[in-house]
Amino acid sequence: MIGYIRNRRIPYAISLLIILAGVISLFISGLNLGIDFTGGTVFHINLAEEFTLAEVEELTGGIPELKGAALQLVQGRDLQGRVATEGVVIKSSYIDEQRRESIMEAFRERWPSLGPNDLRVESVGGVISGELARQSLIALAVAIAGMIAYITIRFEFKFALAAIIPLLHDIFVIVAVFSIFKIEANSPFIAALLTIFGYSVNNTIVIFDRIRENMKRKKKDEYAAVVDQSIRQSIVRTVNTSLTTLLTLSALLAGFYYFIGSFDLIAFVIALIIGVLVGTYSSLFIAGPLWWDLNELEFRRARRPA
Repeated sequence: MIGYIRNRRIPYAISLLIILAGVISLFISGLNLGIDFTGGTVFHINLAEEFTLAEVEELTGGIPELKGAALQLVQGRDLQGRVATEGVVIKSSYIDEQRRESIMEAFRERWPSLGPNDLRVESVGGVISGELARQSLIALAVAIAGMIAYITIRFEFKFALAAIIPLLHDIFVIVAVFSIFKIEANSPFIAALLTIFGYSVNNTIVIFDRIRENMKRKKKDEYAAVVDQSIRQSIVRTVNTSLTTLLTLSALLAGFYYFIGSFDLIAFVIALIIGVLVGTYSSLFIAGPLWWDLNELEFRRARRPA
């Protein structure tokens, strides 16, 4: 039988190694921010004729300014109500007006049927992207403050601290994975982080509820057994919930990749999948043991002679 308190240093060490790798990656290469944050150029192309994403990738691959650009298929419905691909959106770093015209001309040569209104280009300025980043940080801060207040009122501050630290751990691990594998972070990425905040804390609250219930009529020196018991009672429910969520997210990921081709949505689902995995891990192996460590620290301070 696993002793979660006795073996707590193992998940602590694993988390520290992942965080260290993320810090090194962020220091060396930073986060691959999309144009939602950095600003850039967006091409909107409406194609009446049939085309494939591979054809667009082949064309953009031969244009230096569009190498590595994010491609997103635009879909609608035909007269029979069937889903049909209508065009593509290309997001790249900032391109000056002269180069934009030559790129648009390359698209017209490849698809002569493009009309005057089928091809347009726009710029996302640094002011807009800076405001988006600021609002995203405010949203994260408000979420953290709200959760601390809620958990403190429902339980106590040590529970709130033991819940928020794993949440911040989950968020940083997602950011670290995106940095290490150079996955583009865009505005849906922030939505994914906020979603994981709610998802992870839900699993943690379930375990904390069990701890509070099992703490009744227990002595302080029995808290380690209480935490172990509470995690064992919650593990099946937590794992089943996470597996169900992962199956749904995997289906979404396959659908976005094979049928929609939206990189923004693919990155969003990838962030959710990482968050569900890491959130389940932190709820089971970090939150409860961390609460026990906080209590042990308080007990040791109380035992010290004045």
